[in-house]
Amino acid sequence: MTSEFYRNIVIATDGSENSQRAISYGIEIAKLSGATVHALYVLDISSFSSIPMDAGWEAMYEILKTEGGKAVSEVKERGEASAVEVREVILEGHPSSQIIEFAENNNADLIVMGTLGKTGLDRFLMGSVAEKVVRGSKVPVLVVRSEEQS
Repeated sequence: MTSEFYRNIVIATDGSENSQRAISYGIEIAKLSGATVHALYVLDISSFSSIPMDAGWEAMYEILKTEGGKAVSEVKERGEASAVEVREVILEGHPSSQIIEFAENNNADLIVMGTLGKTGLDRFLMGSVAEKVVRGSKVPVLVVRSEEQS
């Protein structure tokens, strides 16, 4: 069964446990609708922008890039197990703006992402990528809370 409603689904992942349920939801929606999944990981290098580029910075960048590769590869494996086509995408920049920009520039019909569901001071201090995406995206966003309650 294919759907005209969902053709391209972006699953934004950070490789963490809290993104696991979101990946499951995104893969299932893609399976039911015949959509292609774009597994998206954003290397958030903004926190390193003030550090001079040296061997330490390069090492940290490589670690983040490796983590990103593992995160999108996991989505691809789970998609293949469900006969869903998955394209792996790793970008650099501010996660919320990169997710929105990628979705809008690649005709995405849905963005799926996870959240810890933090509230109060935790959310104020850390900010919420999911919240920023929901507020800024023209593309519909499905935010899936992790099973853990914080």
